[in-house]
Amino acid sequence: MRVWVYIDGFNLYYRALKASPHKWLNPVNLAAILLSDDDEICGARYFTARVSPRAGDEGAPRRQQIYLNALKTIDGLSLHFGRFLTKTKVRPLFADPDHFVEVWDTEEKGSDVNLAAHLLNDGFRDRYDAALIVSQDTDLCEPMRMVRYDLGKTVGLVWLDGREPGKHMKRVASFIRHATPSRLSKAQFPEQIMGRNGHFLRKPGNW
Repeated sequence: MRVWVYIDGFNLYYRALKASPHKWLNPVNLAAILLSDDDEICGARYFTARVSPRAGDEGAPRRQQIYLNALKTIDGLSLHFGRFLTKTKVRPLFADPDHFVEVWDTEEKGSDVNLAAHLLNDGFRDRYDAALIVSQDTDLCEPMRMVRYDLGKTVGLVWLDGREPGKHMKRVASFIRHATPSRLSKAQFPEQIMGRNGHFLRKPGNW
């Protein structure tokens, strides 16, 4: 089957990669591991937002840019950007709910909407026979249902956190694959790769 892959970058990071040694992930390699030998990956879309420096982690934007440059070396993959918002909010203390503190609050906006829009648009244009979605965001249930039942396409779901898949997403997915640690390990970029600008990209020493 002709397959397009749709990757929710923040969902992938926080569900499967943040606490792991597998952040240098080639998501198209992961998709190839999870799919059948008869499937052909014809394109991939990666949805994310540019992070901002924060107290205690001023190097986050630089590390992210290195990873984005690595993603750009993947043939057929396109990057789609939402927004990353950082603001302050007042929250009560857990141990003392009568006392409030001002905290940094970060929120990524747009990836789920962008993913849903491209998933449906590509389906209507008959660019794929099957869509493989790398996300656990339940906001995607309705577009997944539309692609499967209204367009008659196959919808695969990559489950990320090692738990039992949620019932709502199970209901709309044609099949489910798990991004296990061993599969994530096999899907890594090489430690050093040639970027599109002719300069070598190296896996960051720390994340």
